[in-house]
Amino acid sequence: MLSRSSPPAVPHDSRKRSSVLLSIRSLRTLSTLTVPAIAVALLAGCQSASKTASVDPADAKPARITITPSSDTAAIAPDATVKVTASHGTLTKVRVVPDGAGSQAATVTGALSHSKSSWRSTRTMTPGTTYTVEATATNAAGKSAVQHSTFRTRAAQQTNGVTVTPSKGSTVGIGQPVSLAFDHPVTNKAAVERTLSISTSPRTEGSWGWAKDPLTGIERVDWRPKTYWHKDTKVTLRAHLSGVNTGDSRYLRRDVSTTFTIGTPRISKVDIENHTMTVYENGQKQKTIPISAGQPSYPTWNGTMVVLDKAPMVNMTSESVGIADPYNKDVPWAVHLTTSGTYAHAAPWNEGLGYFGQSNQSHGCVGMSLADGKWFYNRATRGDIVEIAGSTRATVSTGNGFGDWNLPYPSWQKLSALR
Repeated sequence: MLSRSSPPAVPHDSRKRSSVLLSIRSLRTLSTLTVPAIAVALLAGCQSASKTASVDPADAKPARITITPSSDTAAIAPDATVKVTASHGTLTKVRVVPDGAGSQAATVTGALSHSKSSWRSTRTMTPGTTYTVEATATNAAGKSAVQHSTFRTRAAQQTNGVTVTPSKGSTVGIGQPVSLAFDHPVTNKAAVERTLSISTSPRTEGSWGWAKDPLTGIERVDWRPKTYWHKDTKVTLRAHLSGVNTGDSRYLRRDVSTTFTIGTPRISKVDIENHTMTVYENGQKQKTIPISAGQPSYPTWNGTMVVLDKAPMVNMTSESVGIADPYNKDVPWAVHLTTSGTYAHAAPWNEGLGYFGQSNQSHGCVGMSLADGKWFYNRATRGDIVEIAGSTRATVSTGNGFGDWNLPYPSWQKLSALR
């Protein structure tokens, strides 16, 4: 009869050979894995076995904050440094603000260390002002601690004042420097200059430089571009001056700022020898005006000058500028160029004498007819450039008006206290 046959028995040594072959195949499969893949597999295995470490709040030391000056400190100098340090934690917040709603006193800025364990003020404080420090630090367990300190800055026994030019919101000519003029001499010029910042749009290269008016003795620091400004440039000055010691414990009391715009490029070129003034706007000649400049005994300054201001009528006397030849005149359409008294103005008393375009007969000003004087006056803007050449007199100094442009740019840069 038919019967289902059983599979042949596998000898013992055949099963052993099959196991060896299976091991070899597994080894070959493993050898196809790349080293990074193996490393990832091992790392994953390690991670699955590890647990995230945490700090038990009971084991974490509380953060401690130290503020200098502390609340029990006597009044400090306005230019002293405020310091905040944290132990067993990191600083997460530091504020130093003057007391009183709407206070005009300076809010103090500062810098945090890389480790966030300390903070130091980076600016001066307003004299005679109460300040409050609020600091927060967090320990390893995430618990916060807060500390306060209230102190007062010493009142200034001597103060200095500052006048900023140009005024906020104004539109000025292409030669106008940013200028800060001080009521008293500044011996610590570097301390003042460090507080000043200029931003422009478009970006404009320029430098601070210090100048002193040879007549009034007024010191100022000006920022002028490397070359004349470009039209429509927006300029912003920020000066963190409050609490700055200008020298001999004479402090500035306030921060100042201004923002202005550059208007029409206007350059007037005065040719003393040929008795003319040619006015250019946007690089195009607008008019050539016959003029009469300073006579040989009272020559006009050479050099580049900047329009300081203008008035429809100015009383001019010989005594005001130290001239022996006496005069006292009401002068119309007067455009002011130097603090020593140089103007470009109408001189109607000389009309009909044949001076304009022919002879230099003034006491140093640039004179022209009544009609031409009014035409020039109507166009002149603070900051416009007037370039005078051909005189026997020296070049006007940097401090006499805005004579900043009479120095090459590298020489101007050397007048910075931070050069």
